[in-house]
Amino acid sequence: MTRPGDPAGGEGGRVPLAHVLGEFAASVDPPERVRADVPARVLDVLGNALAAYAEEGKDAAPAALAVMRRWGGTPEATVLGSGERLPAPSAAFVNGVLAHSLDFDDTHLPSVLHPSASVVPAALAAAQAGAPGDLIAAIAAGIEVTNRLGMAGCDPETGTNLYFERGQHATSICGTIGAAVAVARLYGLGPTRIADAIGIAASMGAGVLEANRTGGSVKRTHCGWAAHAGVVAATLAAEGLTGPPTVLEGRFGFFTAHTGRFDRRALDGLGEDWELLRTVFKPYPSNHFTHPGIDCALALRAAGLDPGEIAAIELGVAEPVLRTIAEPPAEKARPRSGYHAKFSGPYTLAVALTGGSGLGVGLDDFVELTPERLALAARVTVCADPAATAAFPRAFAAVVKIRTKGGAVVEHRVASSRGGPGHPLSGDEVRAKFTGNAGRALDKPDELAEAVGALRDGGPVSALFPS
Repeated sequence: MTRPGDPAGGEGGRVPLAHVLGEFAASVDPPERVRADVPARVLDVLGNALAAYAEEGKDAAPAALAVMRRWGGTPEATVLGSGERLPAPSAAFVNGVLAHSLDFDDTHLPSVLHPSASVVPAALAAAQAGAPGDLIAAIAAGIEVTNRLGMAGCDPETGTNLYFERGQHATSICGTIGAAVAVARLYGLGPTRIADAIGIAASMGAGVLEANRTGGSVKRTHCGWAAHAGVVAATLAAEGLTGPPTVLEGRFGFFTAHTGRFDRRALDGLGEDWELLRTVFKPYPSNHFTHPGIDCALALRAAGLDPGEIAAIELGVAEPVLRTIAEPPAEKARPRSGYHAKFSGPYTLAVALTGGSGLGVGLDDFVELTPERLALAARVTVCADPAATAAFPRAFAAVVKIRTKGGAVVEHRVASSRGGPGHPLSGDEVRAKFTGNAGRALDKPDELAEAVGALRDGGPVSALFPS
């Protein structure tokens, strides 16, 4: 692997990185703390997907399902919510779209990507289609590889995400490889074949982030495409297609294409120090960069702040997140849709100041844009805060300063957002989030939760998709 800051490309007689990851994925037996964590990842993905299926007015999931129906094929795996059976890659695609549609999926820090929404749908589809491997180990390996590839694309000196700097969505680009790893492990492929799956998947990952700034719903499909491509890549490897051994670090490889350089330390401790366990659950269904501002606003409201008395608001956040939640200013002050509002620092702040739902801010807050909240969002100025910038990307911090119509100034700061490092959601909160989400589509969400919990002890994946 290259040294931090070096251009990607030199092999130098080292074992190719794809083979390092292939050895890990083929042989790893996750420790108990990881095996205990994976079902919660599955639970969160299923809840998010079912809530997205039940949501009215969305466009990505119906479009995805309509196209997969049109493509047809052998029914192998189930689409969440609808109960329809499609070929495994097609079911993985639709379920991945659903899992990412609400922007409610888990986040790994410091890579700032969402690993489970690609890996879990791919693994569940392959398992339903008959892949006989250890589902918990496969998902763990896929998420770990996704996270490590995301970390490798971060500048170790500045914390800058080099994928994002180029407008690329690390979630789907790295998630395609992670999904392929999970499925290849389920198929029981050896290290060399898993390395081939990585080499194939590296040619399939995609996703650009402009929708975060100016709208459009295509970002909702990114994890679906990653899940679909992961199933396809692993299946092709199982059938004998090969990938370049230096696909990651080579002169024309993955890192050259996506980041231009990478951090060799990203694979340190692989199989011992699990980045999966640093993947945090979201309490609010919005872009994760908005969460510390939401926390500040909820605290100020709980302290008695009257939204009707607010004259001006200043939201201070980490400088790198400004382009996502603050720019272009006119777009963020007046989002184009409820989905676009999830990526607006001003509008999410207005939601939290005027009430919110769920665990503080919930799905119902983005069904439609309200005049009251739009008026409040127009009073928000977003700027870089030095303390928040210093904490990023290891934690998401913010400060909110409010001037009232009477001239008083109130302020609240959080050093790490709720759900993040130091403030993780409890098991009960994760379960409550699932129940609230899945309850939008199911009469008895607790039965599904019990089936997910049974996966840890070898329970059947078919129980997650009752006929």
